[in-house]
Amino acid sequence: MIATAIIFVILGILIKHGKFYNLIAGYNTMSKEEQATYNIEKIATLFRNVMFAMALLIILGYILSKQLENEQISFYAIIMVSIIGIPYLLIKSNSKAYKNNNSN
Repeated sequence: MIATAIIFVILGILIKHGKFYNLIAGYNTMSKEEQATYNIEKIATLFRNVMFAMALLIILGYILSKQLENEQISFYAIIMVSIIGIPYLLIKSNSKAYKNNNSN
């Protein structure tokens, strides 16, 4: 479980600070003109924040499972984080808030 959280943290850092925008699904397949319609810096910040939040919740689930001596809690934590976090990330990043003002 901790390895999954570490992977989320690393992905968040790579996308935001390493400018690994090709890790964002669909962005690298867009034309340059279509890429210009999106504010990639804001999208990268969103990805970093959501990845960090998902990692934190996974770690909290792991700690709680160790405290209560119930391994199922960490399993449920990672499933719930995935079920909620990934759709949130996809829906939010495709919203108009992340388009440049000069695009149609």
